[in-house]
Amino acid sequence: MTAVAFALAASAAWAVSDFLGGLKSRSLQLLTVLVLSQVAGLAVICVVVGLRGEAPPPARFLVYAALAGAAGVVGIAAFYRGLAVGAMSVVAPVSALGALVPVAVGVAGGERPGALQYVGVVAALAGAGLASTESRSAAVPGRRPAAGAGLALVAAAGFGLFFVGLDAAREESLAWAVLTVRATSTALVLAFAVARRPPVRVGARDWPALAAVGVLDMGANALFAAAAARGYLSLVAVVGSLYPVGVVALAWVYLGERPGRLQRLGMAAALGGVALISAG
Repeated sequence: MTAVAFALAASAAWAVSDFLGGLKSRSLQLLTVLVLSQVAGLAVICVVVGLRGEAPPPARFLVYAALAGAAGVVGIAAFYRGLAVGAMSVVAPVSALGALVPVAVGVAGGERPGALQYVGVVAALAGAGLASTESRSAAVPGRRPAAGAGLALVAAAGFGLFFVGLDAAREESLAWAVLTVRATSTALVLAFAVARRPPVRVGARDWPALAAVGVLDMGANALFAAAAARGYLSLVAVVGSLYPVGVVALAWVYLGERPGRLQRLGMAAALGGVALISAG
């Protein structure tokens, strides 16, 4: 598989994970979904690393992975808080700009994408932002559009640093990088849950979906790391960041939530951007 194919697979896995997580969050508390799914993903990657029998990499690579895990948690927390206090039409597009962080790091490190690929990056990022927006009819009355912009910037920084940290960590051992990322994020989420102590009411039918959320998210991390090992970070991070497009598509197909005109335009732009990145 090419780097772009791995990145697309990562994006698809993140999309399905987020879609399932969003569905479960309608009947369960969000913190419950996060904790149980994180633990499920951690259990699977622990088994994988144990079966592979790899020795831990040098400490600095584990530090990179831990920082990536922490950045990812900060990004997710800021994103959801931004949605709670601001407008999705502002928060989602701004947070999508997080992919610019690995683009800048990659170019500064010597990566030189072609002209078509740069056009593809712009199209893909713009498309992801448009696909994530809400229509005027879906907007929450009384919510100030720019209220969550600052939190969206924090989310963007967190998501971008997650990509950069995971790319640095996977250079020595992909499996240990994914394990450390997941262990860090799980520890942080568990610590927050202990502090908040939310009521846990999970039915037997909820467990398979919660496990799938965690395993798919963990698998997406591994696929992205594999993509970064095969291609430019500045390009695979953009392709990997297109998971909101997948979430919108899944909601359209399975929930009948028809996207608005701008969202459909964004989906088309994102796909065109991927094509240009691949062709370049």
